[in-house]
Amino acid sequence: METLNPRIRLVWGIGVLVTAAVLGVGVGVADRFALGVGAWIAVVAAVAVLGVGVGYVLVKYRVWAFEVRDDDLYLERGVLTRVHTVVPFVRVQHVDTQRGPIERAAGLSSVVVYTAGSRGADVTIPGLTPDRADALQERLRRLAIESEGDFDAV
Repeated sequence: METLNPRIRLVWGIGVLVTAAVLGVGVGVADRFALGVGAWIAVVAAVAVLGVGVGYVLVKYRVWAFEVRDDDLYLERGVLTRVHTVVPFVRVQHVDTQRGPIERAAGLSSVVVYTAGSRGADVTIPGLTPDRADALQERLRRLAIESEGDFDAV
């Protein structure tokens, strides 16, 4: 099984930091105009969310893994609910790479695999270096084309 680049923890951590800051400001504003308990409540809320969020990011990183197998792409992820996803290559419609601004700053990229189907018709593999993402995109594209002769998608 292949794991994600460790820098993805930074990307996910920035999301947690932004969430904690917004929550802290929101609680501070609510306290100022409605609650009247004291400004310390905003700090406590932000620190609590930050602590839980950092723990969540660390566990999320440890359980996230994927593997390109002979006939499919296999992913394991999830903190509270573990998700095991099998994407048969015969179901792959197309494969993209994407890089958001925070990912670009961290030198990372994601691969998005779009599949035939209606519910959850795509899977994203985050936390890859751009070279690894391009190589994975090309490999998945090639394997999807090779599997076109196979009709069993299960």
